[in-house]
Amino acid sequence: MEYVTLGRTGQTVSRMGLGGGGTSKLGHTAELPTEDRVAIVLRALELGITYIDTARSYGTEEIVGQALQQAKADGVFVSTKVSPYVKDQRVMTPEETAKEIEQCLRRLRRDVIDLFNFHGVIPSQYEQARDTLVPELIRQREKGNIRFLGITERFNWDPQHAMLSEAVNDDCWDVMMVGFNILNQSARGRVLAHTRPKAIATQAMFVVRNAFRNPEHLVAVLTGLIDEGLVDAADVDLNDPLGFVMTEGGATSLVDASYRFCRDEPGLDIILSGTGNIEHLEANVESMARPPLPDPVRERLQRIFERVDTVTAQ
Repeated sequence: MEYVTLGRTGQTVSRMGLGGGGTSKLGHTAELPTEDRVAIVLRALELGITYIDTARSYGTEEIVGQALQQAKADGVFVSTKVSPYVKDQRVMTPEETAKEIEQCLRRLRRDVIDLFNFHGVIPSQYEQARDTLVPELIRQREKGNIRFLGITERFNWDPQHAMLSEAVNDDCWDVMMVGFNILNQSARGRVLAHTRPKAIATQAMFVVRNAFRNPEHLVAVLTGLIDEGLVDAADVDLNDPLGFVMTEGGATSLVDASYRFCRDEPGLDIILSGTGNIEHLEANVESMARPPLPDPVRERLQRIFERVDTVTAQ
């Protein structure tokens, strides 16, 4: 396992982070028994993963907390997330935010949350959430309930990173979660170019999504991008979509290539891997340990998709 300094937090963490969300939610989607879900987290720790991301909405905080208590693991960096909005879309009050943090601590069975994130903030809501609630997060940090402040975009709604493009101008955020993958690399110029000089750390989500697992879906996505004029038809073979990544790049699959492509993107610190079973987790860890994709393959992928900012690969 490779390790990295998490930006200005100064913390050393694993390059791969165990994601508690995604489609699998640590086996919750498949309705695995609690002990099997806990076993996924325990295996991640055995493999050297020291960064775990969860959220209230995922329903996996309790599983993470139980696993960490069972393992008596030291040095694990835990990130959790709560939406700054309640059901009627009003911004939470500072008092409600404080209560949410207390509940996260209880579910995680921890004395302090390493990284507390506002979850899935959309552009129209950012300014109000920042102005209303960041002072409370700072108070919570001073009380010792949280260590660092983070924010995550809602990539399905905001594939062009409008919210994070605004948030990078503020100095309150230690970590940002950003959508990035082979098909949509637009965060390179719109987000990472600004986080890197400020040493704002990043978590990469959407590294692997349906288009990389389902060839028919990938063809549909590529066809749409060609029709939109965002991808040149001469650059892709719809009969073997992105097949050159395997034949010329030595990747075992597009999923394997996706992890390696994002791992080597300057400015991406944590590559999140959501999973629902141990075998899948182990395969993803293996991908993260493989050599870089050859430069010509990486450069070709960058050139093909350099204009794309409308899809998420979901």
